[in-house]
Amino acid sequence: MRIRPVLTLSAVAAALLLAVPQSGAAASPSGSHASKAAAQPKKCSANAVRLRAEQSSDRRVVHLRVTNRSSRACTVDRIPTVTFGDLDGAALPKPAGQSAPYRIAAGRTAYASVRTIADRSDPDARRVRSITVSADPSLFGRTFTARELGAGSAVLVWEPVTTWWKPSAAAADRVLGLR
Repeated sequence: MRIRPVLTLSAVAAALLLAVPQSGAAASPSGSHASKAAAQPKKCSANAVRLRAEQSSDRRVVHLRVTNRSSRACTVDRIPTVTFGDLDGAALPKPAGQSAPYRIAAGRTAYASVRTIADRSDPDARRVRSITVSADPSLFGRTFTARELGAGSAVLVWEPVTTWWKPSAAAADRVLGLR
């Protein structure tokens, strides 16, 4: 199967860039420095987010949702990490891009769509009994069986792609050309 690996190095690089003080940071009258990191909410903890996944009416697509259950805004990675059963690699982001924080307000939900396969009759398709989804590579993900997704006994996968988190399911589907 041709699943391309996700580069976790970009997530590490993004985290390091956020941790380094910005050279253009302004000093306040009290002598403290303002920084971009201060304006960005903290990363969501594993307990703050709830992940959901379900088969779309388009059998090639799985819909994802991440809800911030905390009382404060927090961030996840803008690209969900989606892996398939015991296969190597993860869904590639569409559009292509690198890791960056995605802000989710308290009590709000973000959406992504995953096209697991372009052509369900593709002879190279692999069948997996589960997918694992993580809102951020630094957090443990949640595994969904094919049955839990509503996909029957197996999810067909070949060259999967995932959208970035979006404010609505319709916006995520549009990235894949579904709406």
